[in-house]
Amino acid sequence: MLGLSLVLPRDPFHQLTIVLCIVGLFLATIFIFALKPKSKGQPPSTIEAYLKFIYGCFLKPHTGDGSGSQQDALESFYKAQADVYDATRLRLLQGREDMLGLVAAQLRHRTEAGLISQRPVWVDIGGGTGHNVEQMNAFLSVPDTFRAVYVVDLSPSLCDMARKRFARLGWTNVKVVCQDARAFRLHEHEPQAHQRKELILQGQTVRDLDENADAGGAELVTMSYALSMIPEFYPIIDSIDSLMSPNGVIGVVDFYVQNQVDFMGRNYMGGAIDRHCMWISRVFWRTWFEIDRVNLEPARRDYLEYRFGTVLSINARNNFFSTGIKLPYYIWVGCSKDHGASTQKLAEIDAAATESPYLSALDLQTGATPTDVEVRSKAYESAIVNLQSSLPLPATWYQNHHWRIHYDSALPKHTRFNDSYIYAFTWEDDVADMRLLKPTANDVVLAIGSAGDNILAFCLENCRRVHAVDLNPSQNHLLELKVAAFTALGYQDVWKLFGEGKHTDFHDILIQKLSPHLSSEAFQFWLHKGPSVFSSSSSKGLYYSGGSGNALAIAGWLFRILGMAEDVKKLCAAQTLNEQREIFQRSIKTVIHSKILTWAILGNEKWLWKALGVPPAQRNVIEVDFKKQEDFDEVKATTPKKDAAADYMAFHEEPSDEALRSNSGNAIYEYVLNTFEPVINTTLLSTSNHYYLLTLLGHYTPQCHPTYLSPKSHIKLSKPNAFNGLRIHTDEISEVIARMRPGTLTIVVVMDSMDWFPPSGNQALKQIRALNRALKVKGRVMLRSAGLEPWYIKVFGESGFACKRVAIRVPGSCIDRRVNMYASTWICTKEVGLEHEDGKANFRKASLAELKLEAPALHMQ
Repeated sequence: MLGLSLVLPRDPFHQLTIVLCIVGLFLATIFIFALKPKSKGQPPSTIEAYLKFIYGCFLKPHTGDGSGSQQDALESFYKAQADVYDATRLRLLQGREDMLGLVAAQLRHRTEAGLISQRPVWVDIGGGTGHNVEQMNAFLSVPDTFRAVYVVDLSPSLCDMARKRFARLGWTNVKVVCQDARAFRLHEHEPQAHQRKELILQGQTVRDLDENADAGGAELVTMSYALSMIPEFYPIIDSIDSLMSPNGVIGVVDFYVQNQVDFMGRNYMGGAIDRHCMWISRVFWRTWFEIDRVNLEPARRDYLEYRFGTVLSINARNNFFSTGIKLPYYIWVGCSKDHGASTQKLAEIDAAATESPYLSALDLQTGATPTDVEVRSKAYESAIVNLQSSLPLPATWYQNHHWRIHYDSALPKHTRFNDSYIYAFTWEDDVADMRLLKPTANDVVLAIGSAGDNILAFCLENCRRVHAVDLNPSQNHLLELKVAAFTALGYQDVWKLFGEGKHTDFHDILIQKLSPHLSSEAFQFWLHKGPSVFSSSSSKGLYYSGGSGNALAIAGWLFRILGMAEDVKKLCAAQTLNEQREIFQRSIKTVIHSKILTWAILGNEKWLWKALGVPPAQRNVIEVDFKKQEDFDEVKATTPKKDAAADYMAFHEEPSDEALRSNSGNAIYEYVLNTFEPVINTTLLSTSNHYYLLTLLGHYTPQCHPTYLSPKSHIKLSKPNAFNGLRIHTDEISEVIARMRPGTLTIVVVMDSMDWFPPSGNQALKQIRALNRALKVKGRVMLRSAGLEPWYIKVFGESGFACKRVAIRVPGSCIDRRVNMYASTWICTKEVGLEHEDGKANFRKASLAELKLEAPALHMQ
């Protein structure tokens, strides 16, 4: 401060004079460099480039020749900075490479799927200097992949730079067209399309000159920061439909601003993560860009989404020159609105979601609905509403795979999860499940998705259909990521993602390999969350994310604070059970015995729910059993000894609320202790128990991992048709099975979700009755419970099921060898359909009514 006061005079007039002189010198420098003749053969320096950029964007008057045409305006703007355009747009125009990577991945997938049978044609509207075409070579070889590339732009200066670029590269299949994009017609440049024009002149009926993949239609159309600069954008967007082949792809990246009020209620835009812009951002950026005739009003993007089907949609922010000023931009990948909208395709997808027989002839028009119509999925209903309103179908209908069933992400039941998952891994032992259920290729399975590990286990068994259900969209996003990874990646990449939980190239493989196999919602989620989970230097990996990751992080923190980190490593590396037991007894057991842990964590309802996924209703189940056992122990001490197993289950009346409150925390403590100790005593973590190895290490090892992460499993799950039978539902179980054809499911796995229902109310009864309706006779429901004999088992028995406890946990023993997390496992088999019981009840009611009507007549006789 002292040095500054010595330099600047204290008189305000003199200070202002000095500031004006500095500004004047700066402006003079800009004009000198901007107006300096171009040096031949030498590119301008970085400083010179940005000075020209400032001059062209903020100082130069854009008068042109006074004609007022769009070409004149563009040329006036770009001519002075054409030679520095690429150098100055690298940081300003972000997202271009990602857009190119996404459309390249789509083209590659469609070619492999047989949807594109020839070398594609690419039209880059507003292609400018040809920068995008050169950058595409990093994803697809431009000379070898494309039959022809057309760079269409209205600025002669930029087109001249593009011609020089491709002459330097020697790419003869790239053609630069200096023309208004509204007037560009592909048939005027493609010989095959010109032949089609001649056929039309001979009287043959062809829907459009350009729209045919076998006669010159473009398989790829892109616009990179061009749509916002076109005044008449409606005809440009309309013309894309005629340019593009039926199986073609559109890619757009551009600036935007939008209020959430504009897009609320739309089900076809592919997700709304970060789409809303604050009012100050909307006002500032719209006003700022209008100076240079760049228009950010939302109508351009809205009309694009209305005119075509959305495949992928991304909303992002450019941290402008690392100043903290965030400039909104979007990336959008689309296709023809009619792609995937055929009656046949709608019927096939709907039949798979509802387990209904496929109907080849469906009436998608308005009109009377037959009374015997098959049940319909929510996805089908949304599609019909959109078709009747001339809107595109929801984005899920335009995906390359139809694993994910459409859902309304704006509903409060989904938004309450705040775009986060609780479980990064699944606690259910898939080996125990398969042993108990013995699924076959004829089974139709419905199971809670969670982190997806158990769903992959059923897919490994080649079940005819696997319905994965989870109310939390983010849990299904995780399952989608796993399915996409097996579909597109080699074993090493899959292992890095889900074995180690880290992948330094996550962003690149998401864009270039996984994107064609993800729904738009899931892709948005992982583009925003994935880098911080998988590849950030500050991240510890996938298994430290989500609610369950908090538990792993806290456990690791406690071990470090208590100086047990080395013992944890030794425990995970122990080669014998004796060595493992000794380490556990010596140090780690003291953490579980800690009263602070019991009071602060195990006795805290919010922590149990957020980190461990234990809701209050399930906690109550644990505490009820604890109180029963405590009371029984008192009676047992004063009575003769009986059979141990019978004694353990000889519970009496339900404990009171006051009794439960007095044991708060202690019940969970005993439950946790009875969970861990038998596992440590019976299974070797380093080779046989990946569940607890993960909780201690934060990752799996090549010697110890889930079944789906073995090389053999990768061979099975990476086959082309491995997931044809998978359907991922984002909804409650009751909502999904209510829309299924009765008597179609053979196996239902509800994990411990029945514990979540309160004993009061009829939610459990409704779900159990719905399960009865959806299951075949002899169909099975497998469930686990934190209770030894949960209250709802009686409800199953009263609802047509034969219930059998197939495993029970008693102190000192393991219920399923590796997890030991639950107190009991049950299989409830459907013996009789409720429709049969309801029919008999209705018959009895009708008979009684007839008797009442006949009684007066009998009395008169």
